[in-house]
Amino acid sequence: MTASQASPTPRGALAKIEAILRPHLDSREASAEAGPGAKATISLGALSDLMEERAFGLLLLVLALPCCLPFVYILPQLVALPMVVLAGQMATGRRAPWLPETLRKRRLPVASLLDVVTRAQRYGGWLERFAHPRFPAVTGDRATRIIGALLIVPCLSILVPLPLTNTVPGIGVALTAVGLIERDALFVVLGLLAALIWVAILVIGGPALIYFLISFLLNRGAPA
Repeated sequence: MTASQASPTPRGALAKIEAILRPHLDSREASAEAGPGAKATISLGALSDLMEERAFGLLLLVLALPCCLPFVYILPQLVALPMVVLAGQMATGRRAPWLPETLRKRRLPVASLLDVVTRAQRYGGWLERFAHPRFPAVTGDRATRIIGALLIVPCLSILVPLPLTNTVPGIGVALTAVGLIERDALFVVLGLLAALIWVAILVIGGPALIYFLISFLLNRGAPA
């Protein structure tokens, strides 16, 4: 039996990510570095190296997933800065991701990532079936620079530790990442629109909401 027959290439972005992470769930690397009983982790650098082709899309997707789902903690704070770095590199025209050593050494819990992937497959995996190559010019090398520049905005929003700043932008980045992986311009455009419109609402509506709350509190505390 050949290697390709033994381990066929998984179809779908989420399945590819799961296939990359699964062998590291009980990795000896974690126990060697952190002692017996330590939970398996994978460094961001090792994850990047394993992505091979279409690494920008796969990395952005695996990093954006924890930001999409409710009741996922800690992981969004770990992945936000690398997402900004990756989007910036796309904007500068890099063909493959490069991470500074401090980010390459950042370790992510494999079990938590796999749990997020499983939940994403359960609640949104059906959406992947609609992704297929279309309008290739929108996902070509020149367009990727524009996509990267636009992705910086929602990635910066995720970096802000405030309510409502990460879930919808995370979903937008994830949709865009699926579009980059599958060369589907429709997913790229929908993801960018969802993320950018939400960030615009936060930027415009946030100060107005704060002003309203302050006025409400002041008026309520004022004597009749």
